[in-house]
Amino acid sequence: MNTPFKKGKVRVGVLMGGLSAERAVSIASGQGILNALRERGWNAVEVLIDRHADKTIRNANIDVAFVALHGKFGEDGCVQGLLETMGIPYTGSGVQASASAMDKLMTHQVMDGVASKWVEMAEYLVVRPGWEPNPGRLSFPLMVKPRNTGSSIGITKVKTREELVAAVTKARKFDSIVLVEKFIQGEEITVPVLNGRALSVVSIEPKSGIFSFESKYQKGEAKYECPAQLAAHTALYATTAAETIHKTLGCRGLSRVDFIIPDAGRLVPTPIFLEINTIPGMTPTSLSPMSAAASGMNYGELCEAILQSATCEQEEFPPAA
Repeated sequence: MNTPFKKGKVRVGVLMGGLSAERAVSIASGQGILNALRERGWNAVEVLIDRHADKTIRNANIDVAFVALHGKFGEDGCVQGLLETMGIPYTGSGVQASASAMDKLMTHQVMDGVASKWVEMAEYLVVRPGWEPNPGRLSFPLMVKPRNTGSSIGITKVKTREELVAAVTKARKFDSIVLVEKFIQGEEITVPVLNGRALSVVSIEPKSGIFSFESKYQKGEAKYECPAQLAAHTALYATTAAETIHKTLGCRGLSRVDFIIPDAGRLVPTPIFLEINTIPGMTPTSLSPMSAAASGMNYGELCEAILQSATCEQEEFPPAA
């Protein structure tokens, strides 16, 4: 069990910015966290990450890192590995869990190998470099996603072979490997998990019909309900599945697991797992703080709980030869 960090005893660096297409979102998350920690008496400083992350972190002279980076180089194990080599405790999942969760194909493969009645995933196929896009056994409509992006960047819903080809070309701007999933019409929900325990379920109703980047970050483009008004069986399935996925992938701290509940085809609708975010958005109006509030935890308390989960996976090092 980690020894709790104490106010006035540690210098907390809030890592934000980064190199991905989600840099602006990361800065918004980071500023919210920074302000909340300072308001609660922590010695917290901004650490704006760019290509020189190693020097920036060393120059900040921090004792613990609160990672508020999203996307590539921040959520995929890269910064986590850097912090491990520096011996700096950090929030969020470790190197392997971060890499597995960020990689949508790896997430599918890990969860495919888990025999659990609590996790069901959408059918999918993979389009690798040099392969021609082909729906194969899947019928339209389909969702096309880059393998390694967050915030719904690069995703497209397609209804024809021509749209599929164009969507794969678009997705390849962000990653060479592309996932094609069966589109499921239904209600989108998300379940944050904090230290292995699910928080309140959030129901999402995007105006566009798809929870796109614009729906997530433009005011008024989506409606939310928290706690979501779900049947008891559905809510239990979603929270248990979220905890199972968090644990199976080896996540720690805060994660957020996204599902969709099919509109038709089942007597008892069962949430289908879409993806997991190991560093979900933490602006004061983001979904994880919304869920935490419904679970009785305000934004500042959530930030402190995440901070207290910070650790290194390799805390002991062998003596130098």
